[in-house]
Amino acid sequence: MYREMPKMKWLGSVMALSIMALGSSAYAEKSPGKYCETASRCMDPMVTNGAVTSPNYLASQAGLEVLRKGGNAIDAAIAVASTMTVVYPQMTTLGGDNFWIIYNAKTKEVRALNASGRSGSKATIDFYTSKGYQKIPSRGYLSANTVPGAVSGWDAAYRYGQQSMKKGMSWNSLFGNAINYAQNGFAVSTSLARWEAINVDPSDKEFRDLQRFDGFRQTYLKPDGSAYKTGEVLKLPELAATLKTVAKGGADAFYRGPIAKKIVAEIEANGGVLTLDDFAKHQANWVKPLSVNYRGYTAWNLPPNTQGMSSLGILNVLNNFDLKSMGEGSADYYHTVVEATKQVFADRDKWLTDPDFVKIPVDELLSVEHGKAQAARIQMDKAQTNVKPLDPKGDTVWIGVVDKDGNAVSLIQSIYFDFGSAIVPKGTGVLMQNRGSFFSLDKNHVNHLEPHKRTFHTLNAALLTKDGKAFMVYGTMGGEGQPQTQAAIATRVVDFGMTPQDAVAAPRWLHGRTWGAASNDLKIEGRVSKEVVEELAKRGQPVKVVDDYTDTMGHAGAIMIDPVTNVRWVATDPRGDGAAVGY
Repeated sequence: MYREMPKMKWLGSVMALSIMALGSSAYAEKSPGKYCETASRCMDPMVTNGAVTSPNYLASQAGLEVLRKGGNAIDAAIAVASTMTVVYPQMTTLGGDNFWIIYNAKTKEVRALNASGRSGSKATIDFYTSKGYQKIPSRGYLSANTVPGAVSGWDAAYRYGQQSMKKGMSWNSLFGNAINYAQNGFAVSTSLARWEAINVDPSDKEFRDLQRFDGFRQTYLKPDGSAYKTGEVLKLPELAATLKTVAKGGADAFYRGPIAKKIVAEIEANGGVLTLDDFAKHQANWVKPLSVNYRGYTAWNLPPNTQGMSSLGILNVLNNFDLKSMGEGSADYYHTVVEATKQVFADRDKWLTDPDFVKIPVDELLSVEHGKAQAARIQMDKAQTNVKPLDPKGDTVWIGVVDKDGNAVSLIQSIYFDFGSAIVPKGTGVLMQNRGSFFSLDKNHVNHLEPHKRTFHTLNAALLTKDGKAFMVYGTMGGEGQPQTQAAIATRVVDFGMTPQDAVAAPRWLHGRTWGAASNDLKIEGRVSKEVVEELAKRGQPVKVVDDYTDTMGHAGAIMIDPVTNVRWVATDPRGDGAAVGY
């Protein structure tokens, strides 16, 4: 078992909260949830001003510090995200991508930002097949074939916040914590130590044995080549210098200045495909967010090239079922959501890629009629094993922030596999992602490799609004688990009235694969009753019981804004190293 941790593991610590403002809403009257052992383990942090949740306690504190100093939600999200690139490199770095959903409390608008990188100009199918590859390598220089978009996302979001929200903090002031931890060191978390140990396995030359890459070994391992252990201090001086450059020179310093030059020089010297021109031409894009109605709430997410349409598609199908009468945690509940997921994933796998290259019928795929047709195919007594898409008619961190003015950010940032490509160009400290390894080398595949193309992205960030106001930001890491965990959180809060913390901590499941590893079973946490597991198996679900609290299910979080009291209910995941904080 990974580890079982109390839900409010940071509640009593000095870092936690200036807290506990109870309101007179239905949520404030709730008793401990069904998955909690004692009231102290069930209590959501409740705050009246700003709130932050992330998968790392140091990063959450960085965001809280910005909110206390008058920064807006976007400012705080950048502080959290930049700190995460230092203290949580197994999941996110400066060399990764990010996506944003932003709620502007002043204008009542929802904005979506796609800051994922495109493939290099030299990245072609012929380039790889001429070298004898049948698939793009999972690690190494040839897996780092897309421009990292994260810094461009911070830049675009920051500019929007300064223009359209209450003016917050200066750009360079947002990186103080990240620079400090990189330069002076930080205590290695349980998650980081665990993933380092996994990735120095010399027997797996395709996915592990990352010490074979000089940059990774010199940056993230001890001088003797061994992995750091929990509580040992790790310093990243080259990354500190890069962060100082970004803090001073902004996104231009990263994409058109000394950082890009160092990254490209090493990649080109090792036969890679990224060029200075690829970096210079990169930009994040504001895109139209997708939405569906769910029980009177509006669920928002990101359009392709993300699988946000899958997260919304599941809710669109579930609209046709009375989940409340089934009972949360029942066999019917799990079966219905899993079967809805299968229907939606069939559509996703047929269509999802860069919409600049393929016309994707998103409106039809999320239509009420399509959701009804998918729901009609679900058999309550039998699991489907080979779901075909209906033709429509006509490794990662999630960060949530709500500021005192009600602006809200749902941000997800990733490098794909744990530690991405494992390439850290000398003199930068920037660990490059391997997201582009997900491109297909089959020219007939919808997501086949082409130059300047954005690949199929599992990343997606979620938001619920009610009557034009932000109700809940929520999300998770975990590949194919993201839409499923989002469905779990949304249905548990909306259909069953659970608090966000209980919804996040409750047992989860995973149909499909995570971190790029193929899997045909239905993983379900061991806290689900034996009777429910047996009933699911009886219906044909290929159930595999896993640990009670496993990070295979991802590190989720949520912040709910009580519509009556305006109190923020903040949740973090007991499966990770996170903290839910506020004031």
